[in-house]
Parts: sequence; C-alpha cells; structure tokens
Amino acid sequence: MGRSLKGKELGVGISQRKDGMYQARFTGRSGRRKTIYDKKLSALRRRLIECQYDVQQECEIIEDDVTLDEWFEIWMDTYKRNCRNTTLASYTTKYNRLREDLGWRRLSSLNLIVMQRCLNKFSTDQKRIDCKKILIDMLDKAVDSEILSKHPARKLNTVMMREPKKERRVLTIPETEIFLKMAKGTMYEYLYVLALETGMRVGELGGLKWSDVDLLNRKIEVKRTLCYVCQDGRYTFDLHDTKTMNGKRVIPLTSNAIQALREQKTKGYSMVKEGCDDLVFFTRKGKPLELRTLQGSIDCIIKNIQKEQDFERFTPHTFRHTFATRAIEFGMNPKTLQKILGHSSLQLTMDLYCHVTNDTLFTEMAKFENAQGVWSFF
Repeated sequence: MGRSLKGKELGVGISQRKDGMYQARFTGRSGRRKTIYDKKLSALRRRLIECQYDVQQECEIIEDDVTLDEWFEIWMDTYKRNCRNTTLASYTTKYNRLREDLGWRRLSSLNLIVMQRCLNKFSTDQKRIDCKKILIDMLDKAVDSEILSKHPARKLNTVMMREPKKERRVLTIPETEIFLKMAKGTMYEYLYVLALETGMRVGELGGLKWSDVDLLNRKIEVKRTLCYVCQDGRYTFDLHDTKTMNGKRVIPLTSNAIQALREQKTKGYSMVKEGCDDLVFFTRKGKPLELRTLQGSIDCIIKNIQKEQDFERFTPHTFRHTFATRAIEFGMNPKTLQKILGHSSLQLTMDLYCHVTNDTLFTEMAKFENAQGVWSFF
C-alpha cells in the first residue's frame, strides 16, 4: 500500500514522490511493470483504472520500447491495410532505405540528429523527401497512439543537392508526327494513338477492356488500372479499381481514337486468360502489358528516329502530358480537361500537366503582335 508524503494511504501501487508528483505502477499485458504519473491524485487513479482495463481487455498490445521496424509493420497493418498493393510496395521500398540506420532503434531514441544523418546518406533530395514523408506519418501515428509524446521528424532537412527541377517532357506537334510515322507497323502503334488522343494513364490503357469501349456512342469508360505487383516474392498482374473516385470517368473519343481502336480489334492476336481476359492491349505472347515492355518499344522507335535526326528520349507518361498540353493549346476548357484526365483539382491539372512548348511561345507572341495592329516607336 503506497503512501503520500504526509503518510496518508493512497492505494495499491500508488505513491507520491518527493517533488509532489503522484505515480502508479501496474503490470502490463507483456508482464512488464509500467509507471504512470500525474500531478493530481484523482486523475492518476482514473488513468490507472483505464490502463488496468485495457490490460484486461488485451488492448495494450504495443510496448513503449517498440523499434522502428516493429512499428513499421504495425503501421502498415493498422493504418495502410486499405491501400492498393502498388502503394504498399512503394511504402516498403522507401522504408527499406531507412532500415539499416534506423530500423533497429527504439522510437523513443529517434532524435533529430540520428534521423538527419540517415537522410544525409541518400543520393538525391527526392529520396530524402520520400523518406521524410513516411517518417512523419509513422511517428505521427505513434504520437496519436500515445507511444511517443512528440517527435522532430518535421524538422528534417531534405534539400541538400539543390537539384534543378526537370521540365516535363512534352512532344511538340512535329515530334508527335515523326514518332507516329516511325511507329507504324509496330506492336503498340494504336496504343500510342489512343494515349495521345485521350490522355489515359499507362495502367488505365493496360487495364482497358473491350467491354469498356463503346464505338457507336464514341466513348470509353475508365473503370480500372492494371498493376504489376510483388506478392510473396513473385510479381503478378492485378486489375485494381482506379486510385480515386475521380479516376472513374467517361472519355469521349476522337475520330483518330476510334480508328485506332478499330484497327487494334482487327489485329487478331489472342489474349491468354489469366484473370485479365478481354484486354484491348497486350504483348505478342498474349500477356498483360507491363510498363517496361512499353518503354522498350518506345526506345526502339526513338533509336530508329535518331539515326536520321536528334530526338530526345521520353517515357510512356509523356503521352499524357502531351495530350493535356495540346488540349490547352487548342482551347479546351480547363475544367473539361480536369474531368477527362480524372484529377481531383483544377490546380493539379494546370500545374502538373499543362506545359508551354517553345513552338507555342512564338505562336502566342505572333497572336499578340497581330492583335496590336501596326504601330511603331520609330
């Protein structure tokens, strides 16, 4: 039976320290003795009852000395279990950069110096930014769970290389014509056309089924995306819902898009049924389309172009940026473009996907000059 400084009995496990602070000790679910503190005796007794109840109900399952590796597994299972497999794989890849230096450490020992030294070893600012985001979210949840009282992850510095921001690659109109001309007769020539005419993501093109295509009413319904994910050490294809509700959308088809789909349908390739039957686009072996396969095809076309002239390499996602840029150049309403691209905000559409090419600079300046009429300073 514990006592106060004045000798008053306080109850089993409760006592008062010399500084006046009350403390209570109890046995956690793991068998370890734990101590809680409070300035007020009544508040301490209430907290003790709550802690003892949690132990009885087996709620207290996370120890104070949990390591970052252990907390990562809990964080993934508790807070990220509804994420797509590709998102989970991305979290794991980014967290693995932290394992060697931080994974074995207790959460309570993660001070600013320890974490900053870990981030300093990364080769790019982007890797530092990605890892900082994960640390902040993980440690925020630890604070919410009362495992930590606070953490300094938000103060981590991620900018060291001061890398210049790369301008997104966008095909000019002449580049588009050159590429499509060289793509004629290749496996994915009609996919390139559809990508440039709709702005669909690569995963959406890979997951497109003929049941989503309505040539009579000139439209496509985007319902899913094709993902290439690692499960139990083995990579497999999986059809997922679109990442957000805005991703599910209807895209009107241009005449070029309709013609490309008709040509694709007459190719006659057979699709191997692996849960991905009825796909519009696939490989020569009838397998679902992987990003690396598509990139390899684009690279081959670019190499052929480079035999005759300079031509900068680009990724499949460039088609989406090119579509968005052309749409704005040709006067499409930005809100309409936002809907077609499946974005949740107009700012994302304009900031990330709409670019100004050098050709446009000269064209728009010519419009400015013509609008002024003929006049001169001289």
